[in-house]
Amino acid sequence: MYHHFLLIIHLLAATVWIGGHLILATRYLPEAIKTKDLEKLKTFKDKFEPIGMPSLITLVITGILMAYDYDVTFTKWFSFSNGIEKVISIKLILFITSLTLAISAQLFIFPKLTPKRYHYVSILIIVVTLIAISMLVLGSLIRLGGI
Repeated sequence: MYHHFLLIIHLLAATVWIGGHLILATRYLPEAIKTKDLEKLKTFKDKFEPIGMPSLITLVITGILMAYDYDVTFTKWFSFSNGIEKVISIKLILFITSLTLAISAQLFIFPKLTPKRYHYVSILIIVVTLIAISMLVLGSLIRLGGI
């Protein structure tokens, strides 16, 4: 029952995180590129962060708790010794990558964002969205014993 509760919370947080990035990538990014109005991206980012960041934190906490429930403790992270450990390790690598991209965006991309530099934020948005979708697919493989 505990694992199922964690899974539901994890899936709700993933819905917010992935859904927000899909909306950003498919609705706001094309419009911002077309109109050269990058303020829409900044506005979306500012409005999404108060719900997106708690969702991401929830994903990390529930993901770690569920990993421990599968007996994939800290000492087994990145061991890639069975299917579930492979999935969890890949998801951790993708999370670290996503976190690194988010920090880069906050420190380097958004402060210097201009219509001439929109391609940097476009690549970032697409990559982070693809990472989020990849993590969703990987998570669904847990029920099958991993990869």
